[in-house]
Amino acid sequence: MASQPIEVAALGRPLFPGMLYDCRKDTFIPGVTLWDKKSLSEDLDSRRQLMTDLKFSSSDSLSSKSSLLDVSASLKASFLGGLVEVGGSAKFLRNTKSSNQQSRVTMYYSETSRFEQLTMTHLGQITYPQVFDQKTATHVVTAVLYGAQAFMVFDRTFSEEENKQEIEGELNVMVKKIPLFSIEGQGAVKMTDGHKKMVESVTCTFHGDVHLEKSPTTYMEAVEVYKKLPILLKENPQNAVPIKVWLYPLSLLDTKAAQLKREITTSLVSNTEDVIEELGEVERTCNDLFRNTLVNVFRDIKERLSLFQGSFSIYKTVILKALARVLPAIRGGEKDENSLEDILKIHYSSPFKPDMLNKWLDHAKSELNLLSSHTKVLEGILTEDSDRLNTVLLDPNIDVVVCLTFTSLKYEDQYLSTLKEFVQSAKLKDLDVAMKTSSSTLPSVKKWIHYPDVISKIRENLTLFKSFSEANKDVKRYRFIISAISDPSSPGSSIYLYENGKLTDTQFQPVSKPPPPIVKNVLERSVSLKLQKSPTGETVQYRVEYQQVNADSGAEEQWLVKNTSDEDFTLTGLEFGKQYLIRYRIVGKVGVSEASDTIGSIPSSDILKELEATDNQLLKTLETRLANSEAQIEKLQKEIRDKPKVAFSASLGLNGFFGPFNADTTVVYKFVFSNVGDAYKSTGIFTAPVRGVYYFSFFYHCMVSNPTVLALYRNGKQEALMKHHKSGCHTENGGNALTLLLEKGDRVYMVLRKNTWIWDNVSENVSMFSGFLINAM
Repeated sequence: MASQPIEVAALGRPLFPGMLYDCRKDTFIPGVTLWDKKSLSEDLDSRRQLMTDLKFSSSDSLSSKSSLLDVSASLKASFLGGLVEVGGSAKFLRNTKSSNQQSRVTMYYSETSRFEQLTMTHLGQITYPQVFDQKTATHVVTAVLYGAQAFMVFDRTFSEEENKQEIEGELNVMVKKIPLFSIEGQGAVKMTDGHKKMVESVTCTFHGDVHLEKSPTTYMEAVEVYKKLPILLKENPQNAVPIKVWLYPLSLLDTKAAQLKREITTSLVSNTEDVIEELGEVERTCNDLFRNTLVNVFRDIKERLSLFQGSFSIYKTVILKALARVLPAIRGGEKDENSLEDILKIHYSSPFKPDMLNKWLDHAKSELNLLSSHTKVLEGILTEDSDRLNTVLLDPNIDVVVCLTFTSLKYEDQYLSTLKEFVQSAKLKDLDVAMKTSSSTLPSVKKWIHYPDVISKIRENLTLFKSFSEANKDVKRYRFIISAISDPSSPGSSIYLYENGKLTDTQFQPVSKPPPPIVKNVLERSVSLKLQKSPTGETVQYRVEYQQVNADSGAEEQWLVKNTSDEDFTLTGLEFGKQYLIRYRIVGKVGVSEASDTIGSIPSSDILKELEATDNQLLKTLETRLANSEAQIEKLQKEIRDKPKVAFSASLGLNGFFGPFNADTTVVYKFVFSNVGDAYKSTGIFTAPVRGVYYFSFFYHCMVSNPTVLALYRNGKQEALMKHHKSGCHTENGGNALTLLLEKGDRVYMVLRKNTWIWDNVSENVSMFSGFLINAM
């Protein structure tokens, strides 16, 4: 390892010919050289080396970023451990997505200008040989490739309701179009209105080795900058920076010099990268949860997230510090690779291992999703924290506050305690020291969101609260609010009632929508009704609402109101010969319920008399028709009893693919739903028991990456076919049906052509074969 020259990406560091470099830490040694300034400048070999490159990437992983910058596995490990301080365009390595609700596409532009290298004259005439004894460096920079690099990072955030794949696809297309756009006049970009609207929400971050008067922050500004990039370096070649350097081992010049004893294996670097990427994913997920506006309202959730984030940040810092300690030690021969492996083992056995972190975050996300879905349903109703709730309660203009209260958001989280204990333990400080660590498991404590009874209660309260708030939204001195108050006696949620600023009921049951009124009798100017109590809450009285049906008026008629405390109520004062709509509400001790369903037009007594006059005639006609129908039914029943019955339906009865096979294969549908007449056999073949007309149908489901050719055969002859080829969709479905005249003994079955697939699932049954006898002949 010590005798091998090394090629290293400069990453914005001032690495010039003759500079000393320590490969153990991947750091350069400023102010100390083997030659004086005059010697370095003399005999320096310099030549032009022009090259331009343009690449695009939609990945935000460190691997893809390292690939663009041509970072070696060894240098990547040093970057992960925080040993390398990057600058210029290489700051792109630290630009990671802050949210999983973020699409990203990166444009990379690079241009090289010249190549400089030391000559054998330098290597043979060392001015300061005492540097070898200092053992601060392992290599010397012998060659440098100069140029400039630039990254333009395009981001677009999206909501959970938007299609992530579509947005990423559109962003990718628009970024790749930048080199194709032409400039007209005073910098006007040729772009359709659709494209302009699409890029309005796209932001741009610039990382480059060139000086710009203003860095681009929008898509349109990025288009302008791209056009100028090739000119900037050509006009100012002196501004070129080191892009890549070549390092020569000092031990080849003097054996007393420090050496790079060993290098970290690529596989171990890859495993270390996986750990850092996993921690980054956890960080983004946590950031997304904090962006939910409900976090600032429900303080218990915010407190748990803050505790999680705090412990996680400490742990991540300790991991990075441990890497920074162990990497130079391994390269300098002081430790072997087991030291780095021990860090990874400790990580994957600690409470911070990825599956435990992600499981806890999934639980937190489930809580927020449930709360978000409820608040969205209650559109227009404010969600307030305890301080704001108290402000509303003290308002003298408000008499009644009805609060949908989430009662189970405050609880002891054992996992958070475990994380806190771990980061505070003494053993964490020496994470790179091998230690016996038992594998941690997430405490199996069920939270409120995992109890079906609690969720059912929450939904019930949501329905009651929504109905009651809508029915009373116009009452000026009423307020409806969503909040959170810990109450173990009412797990999930409860409806709190405040009257004149005081809590009067922690399990308030508002009156709710009653059944429709029952019409008992209709007279010339009145109608007798049967009213029913509210399914919930206390019924104080009833509010009957009615309106006259007026076909000539386009405007909605005003509902008239009459109150009563009796279940049996006669609505009087109706106009003779008019029709009415009637409904009613429950009046509770606070507020009223949602209105019942409306009874249709109530006919006047004259109409009833006309109906009575036709009753006898209709009755006679019906009696005659009934007698004829009974005779016909008896005849049909006899014919049906004598008719042969044949019907079957079956699915593949498996989870996964059926096929492919090297030859055409009869499909055996093993899961039989029905087999009337027993004509379908376990061989997959249907045999006609009688001569007649039969109906057959078949359906299949398959992934688009696999072709399907499925055919229906009769006695060895193909009668129908359905197929699909590979396409750009996710799945493919198909089916066909036909009617056949079969002779007794004819055989019908399905054949899957060779080298094709179909798919089924026992819980869905999407690939089926069915048939039945229409008529025997």
